[in-house]
Amino acid sequence: MAQRFEVHPENPQTRLLKQAVALLEKGGVLAVPTDSSYALVCHLDDKAAVDAMRRMRGVDDKHHLTLLCRDLSELANYARVDNKQYRLLKAATPGPFTFILEASKEVPRRVSHPARKTIGLRVPEHKVLQDLLALHGSALLATTLIPPDAQEPLNDAAAIRERFEHQLAGILDAGACPLEPTTVVDLTGETPEVLRQGRGDIARLGL
Repeated sequence: MAQRFEVHPENPQTRLLKQAVALLEKGGVLAVPTDSSYALVCHLDDKAAVDAMRRMRGVDDKHHLTLLCRDLSELANYARVDNKQYRLLKAATPGPFTFILEASKEVPRRVSHPARKTIGLRVPEHKVLQDLLALHGSALLATTLIPPDAQEPLNDAAAIRERFEHQLAGILDAGACPLEPTTVVDLTGETPEVLRQGRGDIARLGL
């Protein structure tokens, strides 16, 4: 049975977030709010949790998962970033952008794209998630919480619990999120390529 933590969206209770972190450390998958929609998150180094998260989404290893980072310095641990890429990242973070970058050796090969060795990375702008990341102490692996038979992410904690109560370890309920996906930008080529226009304004990148 998934534990439901009702947290304040702007001033989340630390004791509840610590309980959620403990579930992550035990290999659990959580549903958490972000600045674009609810997402599934798990520990980067837990293969069983990553596999469970992929099953919940109904995606295979060719689907780009995303690492949620506290800031750009943490992001740089998980990706190869040159000066040009860094300037774009700095202009768009924190915020509802996901960047496709070449994964560093800190990223287990089983979670990067099998052919391209790339990974999605982003720095979210949501107080609950930022505090969770700070308490966890490192990046979390994530994917948008879209059920396999749906086109839109779930946005209500009660509906999330009803659908995934036997698969999730916990749900951080901070109320509804914006129901718009992140803007996805591939930075691995000669020029940045917008793969998906979402909530993030491309004008922030000068593209």
